Amino acid sequence: MNICVFLSAADLDDRYTRPAREFAELLGRGGHTLVWGGSESGLMKVVADGVQEAGGRLVGVSVEFMAHQARKNADEMVFARDLAERKALLLEKADAVVIMVGGMGTLDEATEILELKKHGKHTKPVVLLNADGFYDGLRQQFLRMEEEGFLPIPLTDLVFFAEDGVGALAYLEESAGQL
Repeated sequence: MNICVFLSAADLDDRYTRPAREFAELLGRGGHTLVWGGSESGLMKVVADGVQEAGGRLVGVSVEFMAHQARKNADEMVFARDLAERKALLLEKADAVVIMVGGMGTLDEATEILELKKHGKHTKPVVLLNADGFYDGLRQQFLRMEEEGFLPIPLTDLVFFAEDGVGALAYLEESAGQL
C-alpha cells in the first residue's frame, strides 16, 4: 500500500519522534511505500529513515524551491511547481493518508484532504496520528462541527484518530481490505 504521510520538517521532541518512528518501522516491515514531502530534515527525515531501514520504499514529492532539502536516496523523487501541485500529487500517489504532528502546512494539508473526502473527491482512508494528544483540540472542534450540523457525513467516515502507530496501521490495513 502507498501511504501518504503529512508531517513536520522541524526537529521535534521525542514524544513526537518516537511514535512517528514506530509507525515508520511498521510501514517498512509491512512492505508498504511511504509517500511524503521528500524532505531530508526534521520529522520527515525520521520517518523516511525508519521506513527505509525497515525495508520499505520511499516516494518523495517535493517542490522546486525546496529541491536543496530533498532526500537524495529516495526510490523516487518528483518535483512539483508549487505547494498546491505537491498536495495533489501526494494524494494521487497514495492509497491512504496519515497526518502526523506538524505546523500550519500540515494543518493546511489535513483540512484540504478532509474537505476533498467530504465532497467525494477521494475515498482513501485518513488517519490523524494523535501523538501525545497533539490533535485533541482539533478532534474536539471536529466533534462540535459534527454536532452542530457542519459536517454532511459522520466524522468517523472522514477520519480515524489513532493514538499510536500500531492503531494507525491496523486501521489502514483493515480499510484497504474493504476498498
